[in-house]
Amino acid sequence: MNSAEFRQRFLSLLPPVSPPPSPGGREAAVLVPVVTYPEPRLLLTKRATHLRHHPGQVAFPGGKRDPADRSLMQTALRETGEELGLSPSQIEIIGTLPAVSSQTGFHVTPFVALLSPGTPLTPEPGEVALSFEVPLAALLSPANFFRLEVLRNGHPHGVWVVDYQKHFIWGMTAGIIRSLGKQITGE
Repeated sequence: MNSAEFRQRFLSLLPPVSPPPSPGGREAAVLVPVVTYPEPRLLLTKRATHLRHHPGQVAFPGGKRDPADRSLMQTALRETGEELGLSPSQIEIIGTLPAVSSQTGFHVTPFVALLSPGTPLTPEPGEVALSFEVPLAALLSPANFFRLEVLRNGHPHGVWVVDYQKHFIWGMTAGIIRSLGKQITGE
């Protein structure tokens, strides 16, 4: 699938319905950046290893909503700017995926966006150890994902996992990618 087909498939579907906000109103947003090469690629980050939350994990740029953010879209854009040095003018948001709830009580809204190939990135070393791209086609099929049972607070909890080359992608990030694949492929 090329970039034009990706855009057409994504936009041809009805907007997803988001679950209600989490109790306490803890909101966050992430950007799901698709780089529009002839064969689209997904831009991901690896979080810095010294961070208190989710150190060293593969993630999308994003974070919690600040009181000054007028919308969750602004949250996603602000956080992407802070983490990767991208300005809102370099990002074309084309829609959202269903919001997800995190284990830490956040209601996270993913915003799907398009980036031009070669857009310069300036990862903030205090937050991002690495930014990398993965061919979108390699992640679109739900068959590439498996469910892993982990213990959280002594209780079993299932998380999605996809392993692409040397990148182990799991948890909320894998779940969001799986949701994107389901939206695009209709599976």
